[in-house]
Amino acid sequence: MYYVKEAAHVDPMFVADNTNPKDYYKVLEVEYDATDENIKLNYRRLALKWHPDKHGGDSAVTAKFQEINEAYNVLSDPTKRLDYDLTGICEIEKYSLQEYLARFKSMILTCNGLGINQTDRWYLF
Repeated sequence: MYYVKEAAHVDPMFVADNTNPKDYYKVLEVEYDATDENIKLNYRRLALKWHPDKHGGDSAVTAKFQEINEAYNVLSDPTKRLDYDLTGICEIEKYSLQEYLARFKSMILTCNGLGINQTDRWYLF
């Protein structure tokens, strides 16, 4: 199996700079060690239950349906699932490569994580 044991799963609430933490396992109502088959079965059950066509196109239902699809997209892909299990997030695809590198560079160019860039630190000490 490719999944990580529950003890190694990172709770999305504790991931830094994650403004919208989601626990995809809770979204799909499965355990952290759920099999691919359990994930697929719960996805199908929830997708049928929350399909917007069954609820007259209600925007809240549509949002819930999209969240279910997002969770299934991550947990059904072995690579994305492993990444999510180890980090609590799987959102790299939301950024272009340049945006991702710029964010990474801004995190690296801080002094002890205090948000002080390398040029400013010479003026402080």
